[in-house]
Amino acid sequence: MTIWVPSLECFSGPRYRAIAQSIGAAISAGELAPGERLPPQRRLADALGVTVGTVTRGYAEAEHHGWVTARVGSGTFVKQPAERTVFDMAWRQNDDSDVIDLSLSLPPPHPLRLQAFSDALKAMSESPSAVTRGVSYLDARGAEGHRERLAGWLAQLGMSLNADELLITQGGQHGISLVLSTLLRPGELIATDALTYPGAISAAQQAHLKMVGIAFDEEGMCMEALEAQCARQPPRLIYVTPDQNNPTGACLSEARREQLVALARRYDSWLLEDGVQYLPAEQRGTPLYQLAPERTLFVFSTAKVLAGGLRIGVLRTPNVLLERLAAGLRAQSWMVPPLMVDIACYWIAQPEAASLLAWQTEELAARQQIVTEMLSGYTLGRSHNGSNVWLTLPEGSRAIELCKRLQLQGVKVSSAEPFCVGSTPAPQAIRICIGAATDRQALTQAVSVIKQCLAQPPLATITV
Repeated sequence: MTIWVPSLECFSGPRYRAIAQSIGAAISAGELAPGERLPPQRRLADALGVTVGTVTRGYAEAEHHGWVTARVGSGTFVKQPAERTVFDMAWRQNDDSDVIDLSLSLPPPHPLRLQAFSDALKAMSESPSAVTRGVSYLDARGAEGHRERLAGWLAQLGMSLNADELLITQGGQHGISLVLSTLLRPGELIATDALTYPGAISAAQQAHLKMVGIAFDEEGMCMEALEAQCARQPPRLIYVTPDQNNPTGACLSEARREQLVALARRYDSWLLEDGVQYLPAEQRGTPLYQLAPERTLFVFSTAKVLAGGLRIGVLRTPNVLLERLAAGLRAQSWMVPPLMVDIACYWIAQPEAASLLAWQTEELAARQQIVTEMLSGYTLGRSHNGSNVWLTLPEGSRAIELCKRLQLQGVKVSSAEPFCVGSTPAPQAIRICIGAATDRQALTQAVSVIKQCLAQPPLATITV
């Protein structure tokens, strides 16, 4: 008889905690079913080469998280799902359960995300001050304590920001929209990479702004092309994702950062720096908000490091714009709901937040390696710990047709069209969001399908 034996290699920290986390991951992946009995502690200890006490502590940790329940004299069992409540009635399960969706840039799933969120909700419900804030009106910029907590967390991530320069936003997208709608007037011009984040394109359209795409290469936006545009019509604002272009992964070189700042000063343009696509500090360049603090607005969010559903971010702004942007936020929603800010601030204060981010960094590096090895011979744009891979298709292949064939095979990716600014022609390439896969096995399966489709003849006649 075989027993379930977890692999602890993907989990950092003490062995007992790795055992608990592996139990949660196995439950999420369906490897352990509700009601299933976990292996006897001594047998699992022998299989893993650890002490019985380590397994006992790991089981206790899993029970603390609510994943299992211990029955005296019987063993430890995976918990049965709770009865449906009014909260469950609002949830609709995804009907595309057989589809591996790599079209959205998401952090890799981990049971700690759900547990950390649950723990934060519980802690808030037991805190009178947090409950009071949750039903109160606060300053549009956010509570001072919240801003200080977020600034301290960002400093741990290698981003030195002053709490007095921050506004709390409802995520990175809200920060971008707030800047464009508050600082620019309809008809004014924005310059950005010719391929850029679709949310920025949508925000510019909503604000009735003009947008021009600037040519770029593996070192980021081409300064000669930007300078030529400035000579014709200076943009009121330049939007950039300097450390990891979305979708291509291109990083703006240090020399070009200096040139960009010089051009922005010469032509009096605001700089909007998007840092939402998280990378470790050693892989990031010098922030524009350090090179040109007087004209740089910086957007960051918890979406790619904690959870997208939090909808909590920060906007760093020059002091001269603080009141203006606070008034703009107040006009839009009065404030960011303090309930969600409290949850985010509690979460980032827990040691599990750092453990989760360390795991995510290693996991994305491993996933990047999988894609690089499987698609060797193809042209890939990527960052070592980035969540996306940009695949340039072979001569004669069409991205739209490839996306159709992949979807028929149960894999979803993005073509270049949503990222094109203005009349920029769409290159024949696709974005593969490696973080969105449930695990490495699902990613490997999806990339295998992509590789098979790439090897087939062009799909001029396929219809859907």
